[in-house]
Amino acid sequence: MAKITLKGNPFQTSGELPGNGSAAPEFQLVKSDLSIFTLESLKGKKVVLNIFPSLDTDVCATSVRKFNAEASKLENTVVVCVSKDLPFAHKRFCSTEGLEQVVTASDFREGSFGAAYGVTIENGPLAGLHSRAVVVLDENGLVKYSEQVPEIVQEPDYAAALAAL
Repeated sequence: MAKITLKGNPFQTSGELPGNGSAAPEFQLVKSDLSIFTLESLKGKKVVLNIFPSLDTDVCATSVRKFNAEASKLENTVVVCVSKDLPFAHKRFCSTEGLEQVVTASDFREGSFGAAYGVTIENGPLAGLHSRAVVVLDENGLVKYSEQVPEIVQEPDYAAALAAL
């Protein structure tokens, strides 16, 4: 279990992020149009999994905006923003913000993504949501970089994630 904090208060996640060189765990998420989204649909592409608690927080919204801006500059790269927010909230956020370079995907139905990637927060006021993390995959679905952000209100290391691509 990873140990994280929220404004200095300690909490833990359900597990650890997959390690560099390992195969990315399979997942089934729900896109903003309510269709099913899987790891299989990303084969052949470089992937940034931007994982966070909720779009309704400033840091989470900022990470989606920043990765959206960077994704438009990279070839054969997809940014997937994953949270437990409902697909309707994902759609509204991206529409309001004019974000077109990211795929939003919700883990609200089963929470299987959070379990597979070890990012489900197990205790504290955000229990049940995802921690803030980034996982970068190559075209073959192998993990090239992962970051469990230690403090929930801290932004991820964008430069390190993008450099892994």
